[in-house]
Amino acid sequence: MIVVAIDIGGTFTDLVGFDDDAGRFVEAKSLTTPHELTQGILDCIRKSGLDASAIAELIHGSTTAINTLIERKGAKTGLIVTRGTRDVYIVGRGNRPEAYNLFFHRHQPLVPRHLTREVDERVMSSGDMFRPLNKASIAEACRVLAAEGVEAVAVCFLHAYANPEHERIAGAMVREALPNAYLSLSHEILREYREFERMSTTVVNAYIGPKVGGYVKSLSRSLGGIGFRGNLSIMRSNGGVMTPEVATERPVAMMESGPVGGIIASARVGEKLGFKNVISFDMGGTTAKASLVRDGEPTLAPGYYVGGYASGHPVMLPMIDVVEVGAGGGSIAWTDDVGALKVGPQSSGADPGPICYRGGGAEPTITDANVVLGRLDPHNFLGGQMVLDADGARDGIEQKVAKPLNLDPIETAQAIVQIGISKMSLTVREVSVEKGYDPRDFALVASGGAGPLHVCAIARELHIPKVIVPLFPSHFSALGMLLADERHDFIRTFYYDLASIDFAALVAVHDEMAAEAKKSLRHAGKAEFQIELDLRYVGQEFTLSVPVTRDLIKRGDRQKIRAAFDALYEHRYSHHSPDEPVEMVNIRLAAVGKRAKLTFPKLAAKKNAAKPKRRDVYLDDPRKAVSCPIYQRGDLGAGARIAGPALIEEHGTTTVLFKGDNCRVAPSGELLIDVGGA
Repeated sequence: MIVVAIDIGGTFTDLVGFDDDAGRFVEAKSLTTPHELTQGILDCIRKSGLDASAIAELIHGSTTAINTLIERKGAKTGLIVTRGTRDVYIVGRGNRPEAYNLFFHRHQPLVPRHLTREVDERVMSSGDMFRPLNKASIAEACRVLAAEGVEAVAVCFLHAYANPEHERIAGAMVREALPNAYLSLSHEILREYREFERMSTTVVNAYIGPKVGGYVKSLSRSLGGIGFRGNLSIMRSNGGVMTPEVATERPVAMMESGPVGGIIASARVGEKLGFKNVISFDMGGTTAKASLVRDGEPTLAPGYYVGGYASGHPVMLPMIDVVEVGAGGGSIAWTDDVGALKVGPQSSGADPGPICYRGGGAEPTITDANVVLGRLDPHNFLGGQMVLDADGARDGIEQKVAKPLNLDPIETAQAIVQIGISKMSLTVREVSVEKGYDPRDFALVASGGAGPLHVCAIARELHIPKVIVPLFPSHFSALGMLLADERHDFIRTFYYDLASIDFAALVAVHDEMAAEAKKSLRHAGKAEFQIELDLRYVGQEFTLSVPVTRDLIKRGDRQKIRAAFDALYEHRYSHHSPDEPVEMVNIRLAAVGKRAKLTFPKLAAKKNAAKPKRRDVYLDDPRKAVSCPIYQRGDLGAGARIAGPALIEEHGTTTVLFKGDNCRVAPSGELLIDVGGA
């Protein structure tokens, strides 16, 4: 059986395949083709040499959804709401996150006010009907939206999370009146209270739906055109995979479908090597990303704001908690109005790319700086598939940055890299120190084409003693997709005091969600269900998600549920209030369809030690190059040891070891680095 995963990044498209019968990996990498993303996928399959008809499953992660939203290239969208709530989406929340920012602005709505139509209906928060749905008002809203030429419609009634009957009727009428429009109903996307966040999530789904749905269908056709007949799975933001049908209906679930693959892989690799607590660090061509893994499980967030908390769009679906910064290999170095050196967030991307790529790029980047410092071999990039322009990179840095700053090009290149490292270190701090975790208690797992180049410097800055460079680091997100299970998350608002919960009704809600989950699962025969209750002290605004079992809620064991909440509160905040009343807000259900586990081959030991070449490389001191031994990773057997300073080159990336760093090759092939001075 051959399983393939393909990840589209800002600069490169990566493929990793595993032939379970032969016990071998296949990898390929090609430049991302922004104007026709499926072409980069087909290029990778062609480069890999795989026969598309022999692939049993293809798992795909893409930035199409989030790019459509950020670039505001989605569909012309209409919104239908309960009368009296027309301005909820535009007004949003009443807080001001940046109190002293004179240029602060709120989110820019995706639906203008004139395309937001009110209809007569009202359901109470209990689910009881207060005012019946007026079908004439729905027909009028459809008439106006059709005349405006909308391509997508979002329907979000005030308390549809409690009783979705009115939304179902409205949805049927919209489908009949606007048969070509993409439709999103809030109760099918998010059955949770908080009308602004639910409305925003539903609108985002409708806004990106036509483009993302069209992309998924185009991908299916393109793969079919080269003979692929296996199962296509799409990576979703919660770390699981879903079918193309679910992705087309809920494209908002694949906002961060690319980066999460690397986090899943970091958790699995760390656990296999005996490190249950790791920080995943992924530096690609456009951005650097970090995420925390505790006890072998990635950290999940209940939602996030696309574009930032202050002025972004809330998307309240569970996703792996990722912090991202504009510091990738393609991030551009520039000087501001007062002559200070800056790096990013602007990126050269795949087109035109860094100067050294010879693709027409004219702005110096972090990748160009690494070439100038000798850390990247111009003649051995991507295994020799690309020959880099070292002279062009040096000239670009000199003309664009060094001369305006009156610096030497080498000093400037070193400064560019150091600024990038500082920005990336702050990202790692944000997922650890700022959330109450000491990064020294974690191993740092480096991935992405530029991750191993900088990871030891980042570990030094944060005093992290252990670094792991996994197999296929430049294809790591794709590798993680091979390891991901199918997963679907459901939430239902169920508001009760813990002392008076109707547990029979709660079990019925759980069973209803479980039945819905089974319809979405491709691997339903090996499904696991994980239940959490969102609990809080009465009077609080936010909740803690407490893991429970169906048996526990069926027995109505309030005491055990309360004890679990108190223990979690104590762990999170170092105190709890056993005499304060507790209330429940939501029940969450994660349905996990277990995919067959792949058995990866072990790395054999090699009798003869690898003989390195040497090259002058600038590491700590820009005034003095170091004669560094250069190892090829493919020549290193299990148990091999390397002391820094040294470089370890492989297809797609280079690992930089500084003086005092000691590297050992694990039996399964990973590089385990003890960071000197950490």
